[in-house]
Amino acid sequence: MSIILLLISLGVLVSGGTVAAFLGKRPGANRLGSSAALVGTLPAFAAGAVVLSGGPVDEFRAAWSVPMGSFSIAVDPLSGFFLLAIAGICGLAAIYGFSYLKRYGGHKNLGASWFFYNLLAASMMLVVVARNGVLFLVAWELMSLASFFLVMFEHERAEVREAGWTYLAATHLGTAFLLALFVLLGRQSQTLDFDRLGLGAGTVSGGAMFLLALVGFGTKAGLMPMHVWLPEAHPAAPSHVSAVMSGVMIKTGIYGLLRTMTFLGPAESWPAWWGWTLLAVGAASAIGGVLFALAQHDLKRLLAYHSVENVGIICIGMGLWLLGGSTGLAAVASMGLLGGLLHVWNHAIFKSLLFLGAGAVAHATGTRDIEQLGGLLKKMKRTGLAVLIASAAICGLPPLNGFVSEFLLYVGSFQAVAHGGTTQAAVAGLVVIGSLALMGGLAVACFTKAYGVVFLGEGRSEAALGAHEAPASMVLPMVVLAALCAAIGLLGPVVLTAVKVAASGLGPASAGVADASGLLWRVSLVGVVLLSLAVGLWMVRRKLLAGRSVAQAGTWDCGYALPTARMQYTASSFAWPILDMFRFIVRPRVHREPPSGLFPRQGRFESHADDIFKRGVYGPVFAGVAWLADRLRWVQQGQNQLYVLYIALALLVLLIWKLGIAS
Repeated sequence: MSIILLLISLGVLVSGGTVAAFLGKRPGANRLGSSAALVGTLPAFAAGAVVLSGGPVDEFRAAWSVPMGSFSIAVDPLSGFFLLAIAGICGLAAIYGFSYLKRYGGHKNLGASWFFYNLLAASMMLVVVARNGVLFLVAWELMSLASFFLVMFEHERAEVREAGWTYLAATHLGTAFLLALFVLLGRQSQTLDFDRLGLGAGTVSGGAMFLLALVGFGTKAGLMPMHVWLPEAHPAAPSHVSAVMSGVMIKTGIYGLLRTMTFLGPAESWPAWWGWTLLAVGAASAIGGVLFALAQHDLKRLLAYHSVENVGIICIGMGLWLLGGSTGLAAVASMGLLGGLLHVWNHAIFKSLLFLGAGAVAHATGTRDIEQLGGLLKKMKRTGLAVLIASAAICGLPPLNGFVSEFLLYVGSFQAVAHGGTTQAAVAGLVVIGSLALMGGLAVACFTKAYGVVFLGEGRSEAALGAHEAPASMVLPMVVLAALCAAIGLLGPVVLTAVKVAASGLGPASAGVADASGLLWRVSLVGVVLLSLAVGLWMVRRKLLAGRSVAQAGTWDCGYALPTARMQYTASSFAWPILDMFRFIVRPRVHREPPSGLFPRQGRFESHADDIFKRGVYGPVFAGVAWLADRLRWVQQGQNQLYVLYIALALLVLLIWKLGIAS
């Protein structure tokens, strides 16, 4: 049943996107493309729900001419878990995208945009259900190309073109590592079918394959230092595409890592350094991501760096899982795996909501510059409330969904410290606790800055003062996602049951769950009481103010003169005390114009931070490649016969190499 539902989804997405592409700029392309995306995601969502609710694993296998395996797809609990996120977010983003793209109608090819959007959704689904290495890589490449064209939607802007090419270069670098991974696995197993892949008796170590998977999939996930494409591409794409890319596309990297671990032997055979590597990369990504987010003034760029942070949290959970498995600590492994998996869902929900909220702000004001905004809560009450819920959720505050997954990681870490029995486990637990605590505090500071400057106070520009609420079709997906943030937070133990099903094929997923669920139910009870109290106070206020005129005034000024926007905190001034503490990491650039004279009229303070990895590592590499390409331009002679000669020589070299191996 689940395979049939999946095939229906793929068929609707591809056919609907193709028809929309033929319509191009003509009227109806926007409506048809978004409708096909919405309808096409529903059967896939149902397929994932069927498997996670206890339905059988459904598989389809057919012979094909590609060597080393068969055309094979299957929907198992892990695939179903990711299918739910992919289909749910893509469907909601399609509703949002219909109104968001209306302003581009007539001068942008919306049909082509929806074709690539539907292709992206279909290819992500195919990635998580593929059971053959060749099919997986084909789907992976389709996903990369579709997202590239979506990022290039406004290609007439130079910064968008740069972001698109950066993304394309980074994603293909990651794909090269994945190709090497599957070549090595295929040579050792003599097949590329997932059910028969394994280390076998080959000469290539599991550690080498683990590192190949980490770099290949980590590049797509946005782990530091492979993240440089992410803060470039996500702000450049349309906001509904940014929501999909950040919410679910980068999670295919997490899926790939999880699936690869099933090829590398049982948990007890994993060396401890694998877990330590994931912990180190995860902690660096989480802390580095939130620090660079704190330094940003572009709202979408700030959110993009927070994707790096949250992928780091997921990676920390996987590190606990691997360490627990290698040291025989079932409770630590279980909490790490469940917490990391649940954070996949949670991040997909609140980060998609935040990107949709940022898109609504840009749609209403025409700018994403935080310094030019302010006071939007007065103009955009529904958007502001939804973004407030998402901001609290991403900070891990109870009783919202972000708290539940981070709580599980804390429980696993305390288990490692208290009951690990080894110094290694205790140190790992302390590292995770310290990293999560530091990252959580910095996240609260960052979203206090972002939400406070954007939505509270007074408007800082004409664009902010003239803002308006987003259309209903843009608000509806945000309301649904905000409701999910609250629902998962209040019903954490119930949701944990579905996550246990998804984790069942990866290792121990039940140890310590009963105790954690009991604590979560207590948090939920307190949350329900507080929510009921808030609703009750709101109803009382509404009753008392019924029939009375209520005046609106500027933000309260403590009894002094009416404040102006110039008297408010800016994003730079709010973040500077923290950035100054971590300037050895962030390396901020500061511009100061201090007030002077007896009656100073103006002063100025701004801080900016470039990505140190892009500036110090990737920038020189990209420049070197560009220099080399310029020097090799002579090979492009424009003569077809010369290009045929190049191909013949390449084939000859490959033939000689193959004959040398055979002999």
